[in-house]
Amino acid sequence: MAIQIKVINDLEVKKLQKLSLQTFNDTFSAQNTPENMEAYVSEAFQLTKLAAELQRPDSTFFFIYTEDQLAGYLKVNIDQAQTEDIAENALEIERIYVDKAFKGQGLGKRLIAKAITIAQEKNKSSVWLGVWEKNEPALGFYKKLGFQQVTSHSFWMGDDEQTDLIMVKTLK
Repeated sequence: MAIQIKVINDLEVKKLQKLSLQTFNDTFSAQNTPENMEAYVSEAFQLTKLAAELQRPDSTFFFIYTEDQLAGYLKVNIDQAQTEDIAENALEIERIYVDKAFKGQGLGKRLIAKAITIAQEKNKSSVWLGVWEKNEPALGFYKKLGFQQVTSHSFWMGDDEQTDLIMVKTLK
């Protein structure tokens, strides 16, 4: 199976938006109201916002392809682009999503490995991410890969205050 991970460029912002909306809805719509989902995605995945995020020097987006089919994406942040100051000298995985049609093929592991490689290249000592406390498949996945919960924070899905668990993986 030919798997490729490629940096997303500015011209691919509409493709990024479409995949973001699709994977976010697939992941969270069953456990959230349509109103709260719409309130969140209409803000988080606006074309202008995504285009601005693509321009940030300390953020990088990647598409993952399998057999030339777009299967998911990853967003990593370092330094000032991180959404929170969780760990010293860390890289943040802000978004990691695999299209439901491609789950179970090891693509999530490949994206995590990509993030770890970037962290190591930039001499970071850890990688961290936030994951919704009710997203059991993701929690199990991250734990299996050596991430440990260190704290939590509030995440607003529309008017619903939810809890994200903050998980860190220390690098050798």
